[in-house]
Formats: sequence, C-alpha cells, structure tokens
Amino acid sequence: MPKMKTHKGAKGRFHVTGTGKILRTKCGKSHFRRRKAPRTKRLYDQLIAVSPADVPRLRRLMPYS
Repeated sequence: MPKMKTHKGAKGRFHVTGTGKILRTKCGKSHFRRRKAPRTKRLYDQLIAVSPADVPRLRRLMPYS
C-alpha cells in the first residue's frame, strides 16, 4: 500500500503535542492588530485545543503526526 500524503495546509495550521492533542492558533491574529489593546494581543499568542468534533478529520489530513 502506498504512503499517505500529509495535507500541507493542515500541517502549517495545526500543531500536534507529544501527548497527541491537536492545537491551533486563534483567528484575527495578524490583521488590524495595531489597533487592539495590549492585553488582547497577548491573548492571541496562546494556542488552544481543536474542537473534539474536528479531531478525526484532522487525523486523516495528517496521518503521520
């Protein structure tokens, strides 16, 4: 059976931890960032876990992660 391909768009957007959780960045991180308050900009630096409903789809997109 041939090797499965990793979806390159998903590879750049999601990060898999050592325990297997899939993390993502928050939206609105780059556009119009100068007008946001410093506290709001700090909140964008955190990674958050992907919704449990999306995990099986992302596992298919990134089979070797």
